Amino acid sequence: MRDFPPRRIVCLTEETVETLYLLGEQDRIVGVSGYAVRPPRVRREKPRVSAFISADIPKILALDPDLVLAFSDLQADIVADLVRAGVAVHVFNQRDVAGILAMIRTLGAMVDAADRAGGLAQNLEQRLAAIAAAPRPGPRPKVYFEEWDDPLISGIGWVSDLIEIAGGTDALPHLRTYKAAKDRIVTPDAVREAMPDVILASWCGKKVVPDRIRQRPGWSDIPAVRNDRIVEIKSPIILQPGPAALTDGLDAIVKALWARHL
Repeated sequence: MRDFPPRRIVCLTEETVETLYLLGEQDRIVGVSGYAVRPPRVRREKPRVSAFISADIPKILALDPDLVLAFSDLQADIVADLVRAGVAVHVFNQRDVAGILAMIRTLGAMVDAADRAGGLAQNLEQRLAAIAAAPRPGPRPKVYFEEWDDPLISGIGWVSDLIEIAGGTDALPHLRTYKAAKDRIVTPDAVREAMPDVILASWCGKKVVPDRIRQRPGWSDIPAVRNDRIVEIKSPIILQPGPAALTDGLDAIVKALWARHL
């Protein structure tokens, strides 16, 4: 970076955008992902420069960023192009709740707002602890989270963490440590054998169609299907590894698991 803290930041995913706004550092942002929707004002205030696995490199370079923030191996090709163009890039790779909290603290330090970032992370930690400690009106339901429908892909680590914090049990816990979606592909038979009480679905931005889930061969005996407990959780609040997942995403899981008992 030419300056510290960086004055001109491009964010290629949503969670760093939301975090910078929560820290009051949004004026540093000069470009964002097309998927950035939190807070809603970002749509009006910041130019779009990327999708998730593609980006407008000339547009990013024209913004003259001090720093570009990226996420995961899925953006490696974009990152390589930017590095070759002489741009400073930081790639986050958080895949669980602990990683999300570390990302917040790290990003805060990078923009010289370490104290505020520490406070934000601490408040989120306290919120998670309070929800995890809340008494529940029944046994822990077994939960299958579906991140994609063709092929079936089970939830990533932070989703599994949040299911447990919300008072549920991950139906396929052995998959939580796999970072790549291809490693979390499951067969319909594996889900049927797990017999989840609740199915949560968030098809990476595509609208979930519960009837398609109900009509899968052999799934009529799954408790979640039999008892009509198939719930969509919108992608922006659960599939972005940042504050949204720890707030609105977690609240949506709690509601899906326990609303009928209230």
